[in-house]
Amino acid sequence: MENKINRVKEDLSEKLDLPRDIILDLPKITITGDRDINIENHKGIIIFDEDKVKISSKIGSITIYGNDFEVLFLGGKTLSLRGVFKSVVYEGNE
Repeated sequence: MENKINRVKEDLSEKLDLPRDIILDLPKITITGDRDINIENHKGIIIFDEDKVKISSKIGSITIYGNDFEVLFLGGKTLSLRGVFKSVVYEGNE
């Protein structure tokens, strides 16, 4: 049932030219250089270490690897981090 609803939402966003991330509650990740990252539409922080941050989202977990992480902003569904980023990995829903 949920897949059918998501397909309808996706079709609607395409036909009305609306952003998919907003309509489908998908994570939106914006990386600026190798130092700043903003994640919108997340479901919470699972792990926060100096060299790894793992975040829950509708499509599964997202892990960010690097070092010297610090939270610049955490509010609502938005998270802003600073550090030196090495990689971003989608682990998907299982």
